[in-house]
Amino acid sequence: MREVPEQLADLVKRSNEPVVIQTLRSTAAATISYIVALWVTDVEAPLLAPLTALLVVQVTLFATITTGIRRVNSVIAGVLIATAFSALVGLSWWSLALLILTSLSIGHLVRVSEFVPEVAISAMLVLGVAQVTATALDRVVETVIGAVVGLLFNIIFVPPLWVGSAGEDIEEQARRMRELLRRLSEEAEQGRSPVQRVSAKLNEARRLDQDIAQVDASISQAEESLRFNPRVKEPLVTRIVLRTGLDTLEVCAVILRTLTQTMRDLAARRADEPLFPPEVAPALQELLANLAGAVDSFATLITSQVSTAADEAEAFLAVELDAARVSREHVARLLLERVQEHPQQWQLHGSLLAEVDRMLDELDIDKRSMHLAEELDRAASQQRQRFPRLRRIAGYPLRVARRSRRAIRSSAPRRR
Repeated sequence: MREVPEQLADLVKRSNEPVVIQTLRSTAAATISYIVALWVTDVEAPLLAPLTALLVVQVTLFATITTGIRRVNSVIAGVLIATAFSALVGLSWWSLALLILTSLSIGHLVRVSEFVPEVAISAMLVLGVAQVTATALDRVVETVIGAVVGLLFNIIFVPPLWVGSAGEDIEEQARRMRELLRRLSEEAEQGRSPVQRVSAKLNEARRLDQDIAQVDASISQAEESLRFNPRVKEPLVTRIVLRTGLDTLEVCAVILRTLTQTMRDLAARRADEPLFPPEVAPALQELLANLAGAVDSFATLITSQVSTAADEAEAFLAVELDAARVSREHVARLLLERVQEHPQQWQLHGSLLAEVDRMLDELDIDKRSMHLAEELDRAASQQRQRFPRLRRIAGYPLRVARRSRRAIRSSAPRRR
């Protein structure tokens, strides 16, 4: 009996996944476009309309608009080419080869991107029938119906924002980094650490780079979902907060990999003795635990933005960073006292402390605020350079900069 509620909960959870949502949206748009094409045209099976709708309806409104335009352009270009060929040369093996070559070349010229083959396909389908004019018109009408239905579908039923899923991916990445730091802290206090065990953690740290690439793709989709979306008040701020947050986590992942490499080298050189002296191990464990908490609080901060949770995450981040800095100084003093016992390994101790300093610097609250402000100014400058006349007439950059800076001040961490 308990399995039924669990299965229902799993079904509800899966219904919110991007793949499920996109599947349902594409199916509905394709069906509607087919019904409309049956009503508008005289074609018995206007399958081109639902095919176009399937290609046009994307996970974001911006992608739907751009895809729809390129799709219609590719079909119209192919129809025009086929009409010209039918009037001049007709259909033969050499004219077909020339038609394909011409269609693909023109497809690149009109910049239809991934729909370049669609230009040649449309041209061949139209050229291969007897009544070229009627077929060409029907094909254009079907394509326009599919594109318009797909576009209207995404305008009426606005695609979901993928900011939430991107935030979950960021938090999951931070969780993996936090767990690795905690296991490293446990390793520091377990006395003798076999090289194989520390090497396994090094391999885990290396896999974090692959995880970062997946999170980057998720954030790119979230950034695209913010464009042209009427439900978003400050898309620029949201995009910058997520992107800069991922940049920081990416640097921290690299630092964590180097830190793990250092501990692995220490384990290799101290095969028959503890990884760290008994008086150093508890302090280092506390330091790594504080770093793990700081990474976790940082992820919560960048995904919460302006909310009570963000204020709490900022407070926790400040506490964890301060505690980590105190622990770092304590570890540095202890290691300095023990350097005489292992003078040949002083460089590894120094490397360990330097990596901790780099991570603390990346997670620093003030540095994040400065990074956000710099990215905001750079984005506003790019917008002015892209549309100079429109922005000058409307005064858009000034209004966007003012609103975004106010939002940044509200969402950016504040030193307590």
